[in-house]
Amino acid sequence: MEILSVIRTDKLDRRKGHIIFNQFGNKPQFFDALSVCENIPTVIKALEKHYSEATDFLNDAFSTFAETGERTDSKSVTYPYLLLHLRSKKADGINPSGFVSIRGPGWYGTSITHPEIFKDYLIDQLGLIERGYEVEYYVGASDEIIPVAFAIDPSTFEMKDGSAKTIGDYFALPDLKRIHDNLADGAIEQSNDEPLPLSLFPALRTDYSLQRLKHYTGTSPAHFQKFVIFTNYQRYVDEFIEHAKDVLGDGVHTGFSSPGVGLIKSAEDYKPAMDYKLPQMPAYHLMCDNNEGITLINIGVGPSNAKTITDHVAVLRSHCWLMLGHCGGLRNTQTLGDFVLAHAYLRDDQILDEMLPPTIPLPTIAEVQIALTNAISNVMKLSGKEMKQHVRTGTVVTTDDRNWEMRYASLRTRLNQSRAIAIDMESATIAANGYRYRVPYGTLLCVSDRPLHGEIKLPGSAEAFYRSRVAQHLNIGLEAVSIMKDAAQSGTLHSRKLRSLDDPVFR
Repeated sequence: MEILSVIRTDKLDRRKGHIIFNQFGNKPQFFDALSVCENIPTVIKALEKHYSEATDFLNDAFSTFAETGERTDSKSVTYPYLLLHLRSKKADGINPSGFVSIRGPGWYGTSITHPEIFKDYLIDQLGLIERGYEVEYYVGASDEIIPVAFAIDPSTFEMKDGSAKTIGDYFALPDLKRIHDNLADGAIEQSNDEPLPLSLFPALRTDYSLQRLKHYTGTSPAHFQKFVIFTNYQRYVDEFIEHAKDVLGDGVHTGFSSPGVGLIKSAEDYKPAMDYKLPQMPAYHLMCDNNEGITLINIGVGPSNAKTITDHVAVLRSHCWLMLGHCGGLRNTQTLGDFVLAHAYLRDDQILDEMLPPTIPLPTIAEVQIALTNAISNVMKLSGKEMKQHVRTGTVVTTDDRNWEMRYASLRTRLNQSRAIAIDMESATIAANGYRYRVPYGTLLCVSDRPLHGEIKLPGSAEAFYRSRVAQHLNIGLEAVSIMKDAAQSGTLHSRKLRSLDDPVFR
């Protein structure tokens, strides 16, 4: 008893007849508002019920306000909260490397939004936790208020004159002070007087990105798949659309979603509206069961776009991000159409320097590199010396200056020191954000010009290049995804090298 007297009572668990020492975290202040859930299916149902009731209430309240001006107390409507109490570790329990990160017994929690979108992800992560620990689940109201803008579609309501100006008086608006990436960037000192985080992204941060994804890509966040390919040229999109039309209805691919068309189930239904104006970064989703398909996003040109879209795609917890695009070849041994497999990055994009200093190395993700290498071999039927003649591995420079050639004299030393073999404007940005957000990443580029050797992009040569290489390049990416899909299902894709010292539990 003398020993127990110096141990905090909230670190003890007597319900199972024993005491747990050295627990992490603590119950939240709103613990009494949470209810016990017996298993994972009841957790999902409880989250869906709470979220549905909360958003239905906000929609009804806003509809009444828009039509009549009548006000309802809606500033206390909150996201659901998921709390886990991890008790003792199972004697035969395992901790799947890279998929979950558990410090030990204790309290872990996070607010949740759109549980219908994250259902498969939650079931997967909670199932992995159960393999290693005895778990108690609690679900209920969090202290994180749902902004009305994240719960409704304003375009469906017709406002009374002047009422739009008073929305903030009666409905919660997004609190930007709570929308940040401090946890992902390791900038939060985690207190042991509250639950440790389950996820990198609480509900408010997640909802913000889901809204942005809809705006930037012109498609529903629910249609995004777990493997994402980024490209910087429209011709890859055209080729991807043709591929999607070829494989729809093959028993594996369940649908295809695109801006201006929506979700279709057969190739005959692909009829884009002639007057539809594409969004800034249109996304195309070749869908499979459990969202195990492929999303391709045309991010355009530049590190700003690359950062913007990956900031938001990150909340969907992709299995992998691949960059397939064009680059300038820097070596005189390269020829137009050769491939560049990035093994390192020189970050001259500057866009993420504040969040992730360029002195922080970006590790090569072996699982992705091997998949890309094998995909090149499978598609091009190359190996050994033949592959080395057409595929070069090395450092890719990403710049924020589209006219970097005009500064070549000042860049020459830096390019020499880095041993750079190619230059573009997106790849290092995507890799850096993949590193920040713990998403496996890889880059396979195609040399479309050699600016240091007099071969620049001219209309005629570019056209011939596009015709001969885009389809092959995309097929390599698709083959790499197929290889990585098997790795994800077997539990070998996600890498521990992306985990920090203080990571949340969920990948």
